[in-house]
Amino acid sequence: MATYVLIHAAAVDSWYWGPLSAALRDRGHDVVAPDLPCDDESAGLAEYADTVVEAIGGRTGLVVVAHSFGGFTGPLVCDRVPADLLVMLQAQIPAPGESPGEWWGNTGYWAAREEADRRRGVPGGMEEDASSLVLHDTPADLAAEFVAAHQRHQAPTPFGRPWPLASWPDVPTRFLLAADDRFFPAEFMRGVVTDRLGFQPDEMPGDHCPMLGHPKELADRLEAYRAGF
Repeated sequence: MATYVLIHAAAVDSWYWGPLSAALRDRGHDVVAPDLPCDDESAGLAEYADTVVEAIGGRTGLVVVAHSFGGFTGPLVCDRVPADLLVMLQAQIPAPGESPGEWWGNTGYWAAREEADRRRGVPGGMEEDASSLVLHDTPADLAAEFVAAHQRHQAPTPFGRPWPLASWPDVPTRFLLAADDRFFPAEFMRGVVTDRLGFQPDEMPGDHCPMLGHPKELADRLEAYRAGF
């Protein structure tokens, strides 16, 4: 039995992990999916990592899965607990000393997003509808519930503080890219992964939240990664 540690994105809660958590528990695994202190004005990445480590407690067999902005927290957790594997799921990849606020400019995100949106024929060149941008491949009922009940205020505190690790933690790492994501376009993400992690990402279908649109396939992918170690 493994313990899957699921770290959510900015400005949301852990609700969206529900379908994936159920699929993993059906396979006999434990799941830890804490709510991060997104709306706490005093909380930075250190406090986010504290929250996850506290939720893990004494569990072992850890597979840490970090989604989107959770990519800044996942490696910090793996630097503090004996994780077997870190899976970056359509996640931001930090560089030593880089703040999350600097990531966008340092990676060339805005130009890449604008070009990807233009190619899709978005009027004005940038997608503005949140549901179309991040939930277009999510079942309509889940997308509606997510937008209506699980958005949270995101305090700016973690975005202004440098990522504290001097290097990537010593843990096997995989990157799983959601190929249909409009928020983090696939071509852009492939370049960031290659540049910052030194390998090519794996790819699966899905928008920015494949844990909602493709939970069983995502569970299968995670299980395949785990079986390889």
